[in-house]
Amino acid sequence: MAEKNEFIAQLKKSVYGKGVRVVFPEAEELRILEAAIIAQRENLAVPILIGNQENVSQVAREHNLDISNLSIIAPDEPSYLEKYIPLQLEQSSLREGAVRRLLKKPLFFGLMMVKAGDADAMVGGAVYETASIIMGGTMVVGMKEGVSTPSSFFLMDIPGFQGGESGKLIFADCAVLPDPTAEELSDIAIASAESAKAILGCESRVAMLSFSTKGSSLEPQAEKIVQATKIVSERRPELLVDGEFQADTAIVPAIAKKKVKGESSVAGKANVLIFPDLNSGNIAYKLVQRLANADAIGPLLQGFAKPICDLSRGATVDDIIGSIVVTAVQAIDR
Repeated sequence: MAEKNEFIAQLKKSVYGKGVRVVFPEAEELRILEAAIIAQRENLAVPILIGNQENVSQVAREHNLDISNLSIIAPDEPSYLEKYIPLQLEQSSLREGAVRRLLKKPLFFGLMMVKAGDADAMVGGAVYETASIIMGGTMVVGMKEGVSTPSSFFLMDIPGFQGGESGKLIFADCAVLPDPTAEELSDIAIASAESAKAILGCESRVAMLSFSTKGSSLEPQAEKIVQATKIVSERRPELLVDGEFQADTAIVPAIAKKKVKGESSVAGKANVLIFPDLNSGNIAYKLVQRLANADAIGPLLQGFAKPICDLSRGATVDDIIGSIVVTAVQAIDR
């Protein structure tokens, strides 16, 4: 398989042989099967497939795939259900019958495997919609302590770019929250800082982006960013976060020197960019991807108590492998 990019190749080395158990609730989807086989063969993860044994086997036979080394678990397997139902009842207002029906769905069964510690992470979304992944993750796995907002990020690997972290940047949120409040932006910033630390292996330098830099505009949209930055600093004083910044102020040292008075641990050297809304985040990542020929790895979900990955439904096998590797890195970091 051709490497998606050099950075994914580096991350593969960090997860090789670590035995990270990744559950796939879409086992009857061909791309998932192919990716699971590669992940197992290359010792990148221990795949756990959720689905009907005969249906999965039929897909494999039709495409000459060898799945003899893969674990396949039916979502109505009694030994698992009897363990999982009481766990879900502890945190749900649903009755036992409703919980039993819910957990027989592959997505919820897979999420409960992660919740119960029978898997380390889940990768889905080749078939399921993002809303379903997020709803299930919130209901079953729950949110990380101190974070109440699910969000997403892209890992941008930009050829020739000297800034960020060796040319890499975290962009958030580009796929989930259309118009986050200041509180929600603070959640996104905190979760993104932790994602950057886990994946890039460095101290996060978080820039809160706006069309304004340090009061150059007094519009309410800019004031929201000022408030969000203040909330992050109050909640997590150890984080390097600053703003509000225009994008060039965040990543270009010469411009930061001109526009920002005083010392800043972030201005001109940010490796995490927090966008004010989904419009700006989504537009920015697509422009950078196309105009700079950058690799855009994601969207990857964040904020959950354990790693959950939401694939694009148009994801290729290579895309899925990249997501498996990044998700496995997040699982190891925990």
